[in-house]
Amino acid sequence: MKQTECRNDNSSSWIIGGTTMLGLGVGFFVLHTSAKAFVGCIMVGIGIGLVISSLINKNH
Repeated sequence: MKQTECRNDNSSSWIIGGTTMLGLGVGFFVLHTSAKAFVGCIMVGIGIGLVISSLINKNH
């Protein structure tokens, strides 16, 4: 594995992890409303992270 490939994989995992944490934070605000909304926020955070990381890797 080349150094640039490793760097891209590392940035995508940071992006996915960061947006998952954002989804978790938003989910805590809606947790008193519904547990399903909490899980939905986490899943949306993961989905957004996957989309952003694929767009960034596509441009490089």
